[in-house]
Amino acid sequence: MPGTIVHQEFDPTRDILSYYTYDVLTGLLRDLVESHPQLAQLDSIGKSLEGRDLWLVTLTNQATGSAIEKPAYWIDANTHAGEVTGSTVALYTIWSYLTNYGVDETITRVLDRSAFYILPRLSVDGAERYLTTPYFLRSSTRPYPYEEERDGLYEEDIDGNGLILDMRIKDPNGAWKRSEKDARIMRRREIEEEGGVYYHVVTEGLIRNYDGFTIPIAPRREGLDINRNYPYEWAPEGTEPGSGPYPFSEPETHAEAEFWRTHTNISGILTYHTTSGVLLRPYGTQADEQMPTEDLDIYKLIGEKGTEITGYPSVSTYHGFRYHPKKVMHGAMDDYCYDHHGWFGFTTELWDMPTTAGIGSRDFIAWFHWHPEEDDLKLMKWNDEVMEGAAFINWKPFEHPQLGPVEIGGWNTKLYEQNTPLKYLPEMCEKHSRFTLAHASLNPYISISSLVVTKQGDEIYHIVALVENNGFLPTYTSKRALEQQDVLPIIAELELSEGVSLIAGERRQELGQLEGRSNKIWSWFSHGTPTDNRCKVEWVLKGSSGTTANLIVRSQRAGVVHRIITLD
Repeated sequence: MPGTIVHQEFDPTRDILSYYTYDVLTGLLRDLVESHPQLAQLDSIGKSLEGRDLWLVTLTNQATGSAIEKPAYWIDANTHAGEVTGSTVALYTIWSYLTNYGVDETITRVLDRSAFYILPRLSVDGAERYLTTPYFLRSSTRPYPYEEERDGLYEEDIDGNGLILDMRIKDPNGAWKRSEKDARIMRRREIEEEGGVYYHVVTEGLIRNYDGFTIPIAPRREGLDINRNYPYEWAPEGTEPGSGPYPFSEPETHAEAEFWRTHTNISGILTYHTTSGVLLRPYGTQADEQMPTEDLDIYKLIGEKGTEITGYPSVSTYHGFRYHPKKVMHGAMDDYCYDHHGWFGFTTELWDMPTTAGIGSRDFIAWFHWHPEEDDLKLMKWNDEVMEGAAFINWKPFEHPQLGPVEIGGWNTKLYEQNTPLKYLPEMCEKHSRFTLAHASLNPYISISSLVVTKQGDEIYHIVALVENNGFLPTYTSKRALEQQDVLPIIAELELSEGVSLIAGERRQELGQLEGRSNKIWSWFSHGTPTDNRCKVEWVLKGSSGTTANLIVRSQRAGVVHRIITLD
């Protein structure tokens, strides 16, 4: 992996974007927050398995109100240890919003009325091992499901070049052969083919308790996948490998859940992963038909906007990103956030080497199992001409201490296949920070658009307030949130100063929920009321001229508004 870059302040216009170790990432976050104290705050929401802080940055213009009293948008990244591209995109997003506040109209407007909660790295322990050693791991460094190391081939940098690549081993019964068009490329042997030179292809490594004949594959000692550790249709190890002993069993996912429990102002989320270059939406376990139709329409609209900004297609995980046609993914974060809270959210799979190499649209998962030789040739051409040969390490003979003569080579997975090569990072970061900004701008947000005080007699005043939702989404976010009863009704409440009394009306009134513009997207087909985004509330007060009352309107997800009422 590339070396880290340390400056007093993160500035992609000056620095080369990179992938940062925990200490450097922590320092960059602190520098950004300290440089913008009116817009940013840094907090730890918990500790990882190894005791590292899980850093969360809150962005909002504090002069226009506290973050908890505004509608909010959640971003996290690096749930999987090796998917460090996401943490850099999240870091860039923080930098971009802070440095462009007051310059960019959209960023300024959104930060004035909304908040962002950004967690750049969830798997802090796993990412640290990934970045500082040759090893791969899925999420946490916790041994799971076995405490002890298991027998078989385990990954190891046996030639000492700092990378764990592939080994090809000659065997007449091997399933692979060298391409006749490019000997670096390994192609599957034809089903009826015999008489050629064939190979086994396995991960570079050593065999624990080798019997001299067989090469079993050892399971990874760190087998947890914390994106299977969320409660939605959670399943145990036998059904969903890596899911953990129970939902939210891991300190990292538990910390997220606790933050979400105490920050009920969120309406939208995005979680960054790699790879494939696609925007994934729920569900992962069931077809689109099971989702409320209104929510599906909104998801598709937001997805279309995401495609317009990023160039990535937007698909349902169930319909377009299943690892096996007869299996589904259990316990995923985006499914939980939508199904439990009704938040509209996406899993963005950043970076796609095949697309960058000129390979067209494809079935994202099936392509990894089988694709035409022409695709391999395009990849190799991209390596040779664009990456100047750095992405693919040519095969070299090596005397394996257990297997004898082998060849070691293959794709430099960490920096070119699993993560974005550094030259592509700036453009990627900018596009995706623009999509989260557009998505967050759809949040509901309330205002008191009209406040009329009418004197009706000696020290008697009639108060009429008009509360409006000015956002695209309704104050309850989604139909799923309504079904789950996850959003409390809007409350309008009066705080009366000394000398002011209530003559008529309830001091504390429930206003229900307010629609936004999202229920009017098909207005050409069915015209509904144009004013279901507003509600009138009224009181009669008694008090001398010049006395005051404080009107507070609270919406769980659309913000809190304060207005002083002066009897005059």
